Amino acid sequence: MKRNILTVLAVLSLSAGGSALAANNAAHDHSHDHGGKPATLQLNAGKKWETDAPLRKAIGEIRQSMAASLDAIHNNRLPAKDYGTLAHKVESAVGDIVANCKLGTQADEQLHIIIADLLAGAEQMTGKVKKAKPRDGAVKVIVALDKYGRHFDDPGYQPFKH
Repeated sequence: MKRNILTVLAVLSLSAGGSALAANNAAHDHSHDHGGKPATLQLNAGKKWETDAPLRKAIGEIRQSMAASLDAIHNNRLPAKDYGTLAHKVESAVGDIVANCKLGTQADEQLHIIIADLLAGAEQMTGKVKKAKPRDGAVKVIVALDKYGRHFDDPGYQPFKH
């Protein structure tokens, strides 16, 4: 997780308005290359990827926040400020994942796909993405959480019922 911490922090900085740190880290070289193709989420030889306690805790916090607003999101009744609050909770939990999660290299690479979707959804929820509705960002976060549940071994994770 440490090798890509600068990348995630850059994304977090952009969504928090810290463009100086992001510009500083923009040239960060990723230690793994996907050959120009987007990484594809997959199982570990047919099994779910490992998790650790910090990852399970942070994902659980994101899931709980999203679940509390699921009905309002689904019915398009969540106020704009509440999307911003949800986005902040997602970004904070992702920060905890980056700071504390210790997975093997391959599991980490798969987790980065989930993290990218979580952060993209959070950014949309803040209203900073032109032509993207905050509700679409919330849906992106929920879909990312569903993918996490299907691809990572987290016995306490409960899929959304929607």
